[in-house]
Amino acid sequence: MGMISQYEIIVSDVSTEEDTELMMQEFFPEVVFLPSKENIGFSGAVNKGLEAAKGEYILILNGDIVVKKEAISILLDYIKKNPEVGIVAPQLLNFNETYQPSTFRFYTPLTILYRRTFLGKLPFAKNHLDNFLMKNFDHQSIMEVDWIMGSSFMIKKEIADKVGLMDTKFRMYFEDTDWCRRFWEAGYKVVYLPMAQMYHYHGRGSAGKGIITTLLFNRLAWIHIASALRYFRKYAGRPLPKHK
Repeated sequence: MGMISQYEIIVSDVSTEEDTELMMQEFFPEVVFLPSKENIGFSGAVNKGLEAAKGEYILILNGDIVVKKEAISILLDYIKKNPEVGIVAPQLLNFNETYQPSTFRFYTPLTILYRRTFLGKLPFAKNHLDNFLMKNFDHQSIMEVDWIMGSSFMIKKEIADKVGLMDTKFRMYFEDTDWCRRFWEAGYKVVYLPMAQMYHYHGRGSAGKGIITTLLFNRLAWIHIASALRYFRKYAGRPLPKHK
């Protein structure tokens, strides 16, 4: 893979503190820094970056991603050679080099029910969740997926302009699910590319020890459920996009 000679780095921040803005100006003047005094959420931050970006291809990275050697070049080479691909994403790894799940089937209401209640421990529900998590697929092979975790993925700016910006009604959770679905509905593929690898520090903040504990004390779980309801309302009556 060759070196990428022309690029820009954009940092889209939320709830920006004055010290952060001054630090960026002093130590990273070459970076396009987009501060926001309010917490505009992941989707809002991504949209600001997309609107500011001048490049033909855009790599979206969360702040908890560490890029392995050649990963960006591998993603770029693939999306350039495959114009039918709208989103291409790397394999995510934990810092002990183990595989981290990042590819999924589209949610159904049952997925939420099984993941949030004791029902998920029953055999029929476990089969459903294994299918949702794509556990029966070879994650060392290139594959088309319903949706990919939004921590890291590459898009073509021209295609993103056709699909539209991220839906800011999803301030936390489901913004990546929704965007991938819209790419599929627009006729573009979402592809998992395991030859490109990145490390991801990922904590399941919305996970709980049980349904009662989760609903009573876990604010992130409530946000996840609210986003799920919003997602199901948005796509009610619409068929799932079809692919391989």
